[in-house]
Amino acid sequence: MGFVTVIVWSATALMGLYMLAVWLIENDLTSRGSIPSRLPVPVIFTHLGLAASGLVVWVAFLILNRRMLAWTAVGILVAVALLGATMFARWIPVYRETPPPERFPGDVPPMRPEGNFPVVVVTVHGLLAVSTLVLALITAIG
Repeated sequence: MGFVTVIVWSATALMGLYMLAVWLIENDLTSRGSIPSRLPVPVIFTHLGLAASGLVVWVAFLILNRRMLAWTAVGILVAVALLGATMFARWIPVYRETPPPERFPGDVPPMRPEGNFPVVVVTVHGLLAVSTLVLALITAIG
């Protein structure tokens, strides 16, 4: 079960890195008419850092077979999930936001960077994240 957790966790991380790449590319506040992101930078990078750290702790658990490491990884995952839920709650209004009307024909109306996240990627990332937390908890319980 521990190795399945690593695979699911890794797939979750890949989806998250894809969204980070989209956010970084689209978060260009120097371009004219850009709208700032609703996702706070510290929350994004804390989410990323904790998720990566938790994955390292989980791999250490698999190598060393220390139950304490499994519970540490679960605790880190809970913090990651809370930050992820916060970002999801801030993303929903952006997803539902209607862009302002075009100023000139052919103009692309400005939208927030996270408005460019594909809904399927957000959904799969969330489902994989919940699956990772459940698998890690079941494995830690033993």
